Amino acid sequence: MASSSSFFFLLFCFSFVFCPFFTLAGPLYNQFVYPDFTASNFQFIDYSGTFLLSPNASFKASISNPNPHVKQYYFAVVHDPSNTIIWTANRDQPISDSDKLYLTSDGLSIHDEANNRTIWSASQFRTKVSVLELQESGNLVLLDSNNVSVWESFDHPTDALVMGQKLLVGKSLDGSVSGSDLARSDYRLIVTDNDVILQWKGMTYWKLSMDTKALMMSYSVVSFLVMNETGLYLVGSDGFTVVLMVSMAKPDQSGFRIAKLGSDARFSISTHVNQKWGQEFSGPVDDCQIPFFCGRIGLCTTGTCSCPPGFHTNFQCEPTDSSLSLPPSCNATRGKVDSVFSYLKLGDDMDYFANNFVDPTRHGVNLSTCEGLCSQNCSCLGFFHGSSSGSCYLLQSHMGSIMSSSTNKDDRAGYIKTIVVSSPSEDRKFPIAALVLLPSSGVFLFTIIIIGFLWCRRNRLSGSSIFKLGRNDSASSELEIISIPGLPVRFNSEELAMATENFNTKIGSGGFGVVYKGILSDKTVVAVKKITSLGVQGKKEFLSEIAVIGNIHHVNLVRLKGFCAQGNQRFLVYEYMNKGSLDRTLFCDETVLEWQERFEIALGTARGLAYLHSECEHKIIHCDVKPENILLDDKLQAKISDFGLSKLLTPEQSSLFTTMRGTRGYLAPEWLTSSTISDKIDVYSYGMVLLEIVRGRKNCSAQTHSRSTENGGSGTSSSSPGPESRPEYFPLLALQMHEQRRYLQLADPRLAGLVTSEEVEKLVRIALCCVHEEPMLRPTMANVVGMLEGVAPLGVPQINSLNFLRFYGRRFTEASTMEGEHNEILLHPQPRSSSSGSYNSLSYISSQQVSGPR
Repeated sequence: MASSSSFFFLLFCFSFVFCPFFTLAGPLYNQFVYPDFTASNFQFIDYSGTFLLSPNASFKASISNPNPHVKQYYFAVVHDPSNTIIWTANRDQPISDSDKLYLTSDGLSIHDEANNRTIWSASQFRTKVSVLELQESGNLVLLDSNNVSVWESFDHPTDALVMGQKLLVGKSLDGSVSGSDLARSDYRLIVTDNDVILQWKGMTYWKLSMDTKALMMSYSVVSFLVMNETGLYLVGSDGFTVVLMVSMAKPDQSGFRIAKLGSDARFSISTHVNQKWGQEFSGPVDDCQIPFFCGRIGLCTTGTCSCPPGFHTNFQCEPTDSSLSLPPSCNATRGKVDSVFSYLKLGDDMDYFANNFVDPTRHGVNLSTCEGLCSQNCSCLGFFHGSSSGSCYLLQSHMGSIMSSSTNKDDRAGYIKTIVVSSPSEDRKFPIAALVLLPSSGVFLFTIIIIGFLWCRRNRLSGSSIFKLGRNDSASSELEIISIPGLPVRFNSEELAMATENFNTKIGSGGFGVVYKGILSDKTVVAVKKITSLGVQGKKEFLSEIAVIGNIHHVNLVRLKGFCAQGNQRFLVYEYMNKGSLDRTLFCDETVLEWQERFEIALGTARGLAYLHSECEHKIIHCDVKPENILLDDKLQAKISDFGLSKLLTPEQSSLFTTMRGTRGYLAPEWLTSSTISDKIDVYSYGMVLLEIVRGRKNCSAQTHSRSTENGGSGTSSSSPGPESRPEYFPLLALQMHEQRRYLQLADPRLAGLVTSEEVEKLVRIALCCVHEEPMLRPTMANVVGMLEGVAPLGVPQINSLNFLRFYGRRFTEASTMEGEHNEILLHPQPRSSSSGSYNSLSYISSQQVSGPR
């Protein structure tokens, strides 16, 4: 037995030395391999298919199998300590363990040996390939003889992003079917020129900017997405301006961070430290925001799946009524035009994930028209109709899950398309009664339609009405027929004159006109704004903008109830706010707003502006945020008014935006420079309003101080009769007290003892961040909402961008001293002189003196 064992041992040694082709594993290479190299899983089986390592062995290139139960092999780059695949070449076409990877001077390729075909390749370069390198970053690179990269795996991402890897605009990550099946799923992450979005079958269901952890830093055009040790960043086209960021804690030196679009349809960021994973970010958070979480037509309610009313479960949700069935694909029904459709209505508290991310297919149509659009479209599987605006959303080609929603915008109602199943004999039968009644029924139906049309016209139910517009003078009978979808109720001037008692009760005025209190015929109290500053403007343009403004609904925006466009007269009819404007309540000595009331007003105003900037269908910049335009209802809920009037300016008038919309004391510095006007002007104005909410006074006002004289060296003082009134620029005082962390000095004295330093600090810091001189340093209003709600970190005011307040304060004091005017002195920044570095004497000219394009 011993001699037999010795014989086999000698035979093995002989084979190893003289017949190396008997070995089952090739050598393991470190960092580089060179052309005319081949690899297969079988060839490197002793190394689990690995043939190349990065310099520190953090990453490996291998032909391996993530699922030991199925023999499907992939050429991949793997993070070795965590065994995580970060890139795959042939994810949609797995190979066998004997199929080979070839590296030649032409490039890389994977070959199906059995069928003699190429599965994947990276080839046809201008120069010849000299080496394949696996870098320590995880980047797999082909280099030419000049050591220049001709191809990199980082430029062709699959479903993951690692630190230092850039994902350019237009590039995407495609999720995998599962952890073991690396084929592309229906989910995709795409970098756009202003955001990062997730899509399912081409339909958006999440945006990075929506997440509370994401901070918008600027509105520059995005160039790429990148992740490093401190977080995830969208970077502008200049290569260094941060557009949007998600901050994260710096991992340990040995930590590995990866961002990945998982098979669960979520974009997540995780860190691997000490053999353990820790998740740092994930979106969307809500299961019901995932398009196919509950399958086709499945109803998702707080992560629990069921079927909507009218449907039951049979592997998937199907109509309960057996005479109805879900429509087949267009290919299956091609050539058939005799289908009868029925629509099953979803619950009022149900919505579809895609509705908040797309424009309606049609605006301003009624329910039957929307239904008709779906019936005429073979690919339409259902629709949602907004009762308030008449918006019609068609659900086409693919149907995902339905989600329960308590915040359904526009009162949208959903309808699922079904086909009525009938027998052939029933199809051939035609009721004899129909032949007899058809003529008379047609006349009756036509009469009903005419009566309905006249009734709707009389009652101005104009969701998709056709209006007759023209001159009212008797000299012209020409009528202009214009169809503007989505218009709110239209009044005539006689109705509004009657409602306002011939415009007798004036309740306010502003840059656009005068506001009157009115009572409509149905006893509804309204505020009627008579517009006097728009000049001559085409009716169609005016109505188009009214349609946009009328469709904007938010709890913190004053509702536009109707309008009047008659001749050259223009009126807007708003809901009436009993408590009036914020300035009347905030600056009134008779009433004192509690701190919590002030906080809720600040939060409501921020939410309204955030909606205008980033959530409504058409982005709107208010351009005149001030306490006079923040109205309060009976419960002191803040509602922004005049939020759409800037849209009514003609292009010529918009070049004079400062004159039209600027209000002294709230104008951002960029108004008087050549800087681009963006929604950051509203952020600046909001910051000024927030400081006034804290103080309970106008920012530019006189502050009362007691006169005191020292009594000989007694150490006591006595106040002389009468107070001393000195000019005070409150934003400068806020900056100084912030630097000294003496926040209670800034609170309204009438709240003494009723507010804490921490509460005041929160609002003051947010306000100072909002009034940064550099617009890109100001937060977005969505970020402001996050900071107020406590879900986003509190901003840190940048002193260098606030030093202009010191110039403002000095100019305010000088102007007040010279002219004796202590109230509402306008201070405007001008570009600093390159020689002196200070503001010139025009730094406090009024907006009425400014002209020229902005």
